[in-house]
Amino acid sequence: MANTKSALKYIRKTETRTLANRQVKSRLKTLAKQVKTAASSDNKDALSEKTRLYISALDKAGKSGLVHKNKIARHKASCAKLLA
Repeated sequence: MANTKSALKYIRKTETRTLANRQVKSRLKTLAKQVKTAASSDNKDALSEKTRLYISALDKAGKSGLVHKNKIARHKASCAKLLA
């Protein structure tokens, strides 16, 4: 257990950040599944909308350093390939 006030505060901050990061990662996984299901259907409008939302969420997660930039680039490229 932590010995100082600052260490206790750091533990609290870590718990808060962990919850927020978990929510973002879960949303990314959900959006990825939605893109996959939209790709299997023949609806191009739904696919473009889901892809737009997924890419936006990826960029936001990358801005905070939650997702690696190469992973973002890889997923964006695969989405572009689905749309083409």
